[in-house]
This record gives sequence, C-alpha cells and structure tokens, in this order.
Amino acid sequence: MDTEDLVRMANQIADYFSAYTHAEAVDGIADHIQKFWDPRMRRGLLAHIEAGGAELDPLVMEAARQLTMPADA
Repeated sequence: MDTEDLVRMANQIADYFSAYTHAEAVDGIADHIQKFWDPRMRRGLLAHIEAGGAELDPLVMEAARQLTMPADA
C-alpha cells in the first residue's frame, strides 16, 4: 500500500473521530489503527510520520505515539 493511501485512510479515521473530545479522538484513532491495520500499514504510517507526516491530520500524528508493533514486525 502506498503512502498516499495510508494518509488518506488515516485522515478519514481522524475525520470520523473529530466530533469526539480531543482525548477520545486520539485514543479512538490509535485504537482503530492498532486493531484494524496490519503491521505493514502501521510501519508505513510511522515511517511517513518520521519523514515529517505531510498531509496527516494532527490527531493522527498524536495518536501514532500510542501505536505498538509486534516484536517480529
């Protein structure tokens, strides 16, 4: 999956949670990505953030701090 798709999907998740309180939105985004994105997608998102996170919603940037990767990922 390319970075553009990951950014688009992450921002769609942020749009959904934008009606929640800030803390609930950040937690909800992180929870969704952790549960439903495979390790390759999470790794791609984190690599994009490390490179500056262009085009990513600030809520996604904050939520990404909560993501974990499996030891073998």
